[in-house]
Amino acid sequence: MNEEYVQEFVDVDGARLGLQVYPEPTGVPDAPVVVICPAMGVRARYYRPFAAALRAAGLAVVVADLRGTGASTPTPSRTCHYGYAELVADVGAVLAALKPRLDGRTRVLLGHSLGGQAALLHLALHDGAAADGLALVACGVPWWRRYAGLFGFGVLPYTQGIAATAALLRVWPGWGFGGRQARGVIRDWAYTARTGRFPRLDGVDTEAALRTVDLPVLAVGVDDDRHTPPATLDHLCGKLTGAAVTRERYTAAQAGARMDHFTWVRSAGPLAARIAAFATSLPRR
Repeated sequence: MNEEYVQEFVDVDGARLGLQVYPEPTGVPDAPVVVICPAMGVRARYYRPFAAALRAAGLAVVVADLRGTGASTPTPSRTCHYGYAELVADVGAVLAALKPRLDGRTRVLLGHSLGGQAALLHLALHDGAAADGLALVACGVPWWRRYAGLFGFGVLPYTQGIAATAALLRVWPGWGFGGRQARGVIRDWAYTARTGRFPRLDGVDTEAALRTVDLPVLAVGVDDDRHTPPATLDHLCGKLTGAAVTRERYTAAQAGARMDHFTWVRSAGPLAARIAAFATSLPRR
């Protein structure tokens, strides 16, 4: 047990998913619940400052390690075949395990980078009513054509080189990017970088499914994010033709600190307040 959160686990499909469940915010009965899905290779515990800011803003918080990261298993290896389909299904397993605590309460899925993709695809493919709202932070489709200038031409060989290495080694060792990952995750991620589209998952056209998402979405880019610059988030939001999307930017001036794709977590007080305002604006169940 951690002094900040309780570590719990959910068993699913040969994997064990780690959940960090934070104490309820003081003086806010039946507070809206934010379930955070992390970025690729980022452990749930990294979000502790953000969780503290969200709780201070009056929200209950759960952070779920992605499969193969942090407290979640299996550790990516040559025998691991999972990809986006399993990550997306894991979101549903987490929500099902939390159901007794979520019933009757406003719930927001909040995804950072890859976690945002998994959360969004879960809503599109499995259960559009699983959340009352979706918040995407520093999340986009890393399509090489959405990066400015010559940098974009470097993104394509870089991403496809990582995918080729993962295919050759049958696992991505985490050399300088993304932490250790199953080759299926890298394969699917590289597909989005090459095509600007999500791959078909379990035989389903994900691009068509995304157009059916109809809940409120708060999509937030952050300053100095080279991984998901504004155009990549715009590209993702453009797929959500049936959703009410609010597009915003979290600036260094608002945060009072320099930021990037990851370090916004450390200066997230104003962003947490914005997430709380979004959560409380959603219709109550």
